[in-house]
This record gives sequence, structure tokens and C-alpha cells, in this order.
Amino acid sequence: MRTRFILIQTSHAGNVGAAARAMKTMGFDDLVLVAPRWANVLRREETIQRASGALDVLANARIVDTLDEALDGVTHLCATAMIPRDFGPPTRTPREHLEPLAKAEPPQHVGFLFGSERFGMRNEDVYRCNVALSIPADPKFGSLNLGAAIQLIAYEWRLALGGFPVTESVAPTQAADAKAVAGMLDHWERSLVQIGFLDPEAPKKLMPRLQQLFNRAQPTPEEIHILRGIAKAMADAKTPPAARKDGAT
Repeated sequence: MRTRFILIQTSHAGNVGAAARAMKTMGFDDLVLVAPRWANVLRREETIQRASGALDVLANARIVDTLDEALDGVTHLCATAMIPRDFGPPTRTPREHLEPLAKAEPPQHVGFLFGSERFGMRNEDVYRCNVALSIPADPKFGSLNLGAAIQLIAYEWRLALGGFPVTESVAPTQAADAKAVAGMLDHWERSLVQIGFLDPEAPKKLMPRLQQLFNRAQPTPEEIHILRGIAKAMADAKTPPAARKDGAT
């Protein structure tokens, strides 16, 4: 679904860079600036630094003089306004509105409208929108930085569209088989007896409890190897040095 982020009269160059970065992290690249404070805002050093590598979004961005130009082709316009209006479009949370919008048929060309840092959204601009999105922030302090607001809206929209897959940082490992776990527990039982922690004449339920512990933990083969190493180290600590030289474990 086509998506455009529209910033009206942005006064801080850094926020344009932050907007580009927020958009790129969520897979969006259509950015339009309406009458920004700086005519060369897309090339300013602060903009480039805050973009943190989202230079393709800046390169693709457009600067226009009027909101009408920015809305060319947009079929569903969302305002972002923390202050409710007595008259105008309905106010919805982003998730409430965007989830059904993502499934709309035919697909919409969606525009997200953000007001200036100093004055927010003008009433006449909000009135042009299909909905006013209100981020459910603490009503006692609902002021969000422009870059942060764009990141939140971009995230909610990407989530509604299906999101990106989350991959494991490391490949999942296979749990050790029952034979390996049993061998490790047998090793531990012998070592626990050797160090005096387990009384073989009155074992109570220590080993069954350890069995259940490791069943829940589902240790990997590498972890079984570590645990057997610990058992060996415990036994060695109680074995006289002379006995160790003879190969006792």
C-alpha cells in the first residue's frame, strides 16, 4: 500500500533527518516537506547526521510550497494531533484505525500529516483529513518530539501492514537427547556423593528433582558437556592430588 509522510513547515533540520531515519527503519521512503524553514534543509549537515544513513530517503524527498501539492494522489489522509478538535474528523488511536485501513479494498494511498514543531496542526489542515490519530500518551505530558511521533506512527502502520520478520540472533539449538541427560545426571550423582552433598543411604528425592529441573531446562549437548565438566571439577576438588595422578575421577 502506497504511503507518504508529509511534514508541514518543519523548523528544525534535525527533525527532517530523524523523520527519514524513522521512515527507513519501517520500510517507507516517500517524504514530502511543505514550506520548511530552510530551503536547503535536505542538504544541511544536521539533517544528514540525524538521518544516520537514511540518505536514500532524503534523496527521494520533495519540497513543495503548498499542502495541495503534497497531497497529490493521496486518497486517505491521517492527521496526527494530540489536541482534540470540536469539529472535524473522528479521533482514533493509531492501532485502532490503521489495522482495518491496512485491509481496505481497494488499497488506499495513505498520507500521514505532521504539523510544525512550534504550532502543531492547524485546524484547517486537520479538517481536510479522514481521521485524527492521537498517540495514547500520558495526558499530563503528551508532548512528543516530531521524530519520535513519526517513528511511532511508522511502526504502527508497518505493524498493521504485516511487519517485518524477526530473526533469531543465533541459530536455534537442538536439546540433548535423553541418554545424554541421563549420563550427565549419573555423573552428577557420583560427584555429589563424593563431595558429601548426597547421602546414598538417604537420597530422599534429590536426583528425581534434578531430573525434573533438567527436563524443564532442556540443555543442549554443549550445556551437557559443561555440566559434566562441573561434576568432574567437584569430584576432583575432593580427590587427593596423589589419587588424581593415578587416574581416579
